Amino acid sequence: MLLEVLTPERKLYSGEVYGVQLPGIDGLFEVLDKHAPLIAALGKGRMKVLKDKTQSEFYNIEGGFVEVYRNKATVLVEGAEAK
Repeated sequence: MLLEVLTPERKLYSGEVYGVQLPGIDGLFEVLDKHAPLIAALGKGRMKVLKDKTQSEFYNIEGGFVEVYRNKATVLVEGAEAK
């Protein structure tokens, strides 16, 4: 699955991933390869990028939205920093 994480200032991440765990406004949820189409609001919290089944990267995000369509997840956030 292709993941893109965008802030108003820059593209924070772009690449193929196994999945991503996101802080939704009602709690954490995970999007994996070949997920059904989805649009969801995100709250403030920690995003976990699953590069493969053993490697992960973490980012603190300030909230925003995620769109999943045709095996591409686009995360639009107000602000983010790598952890």
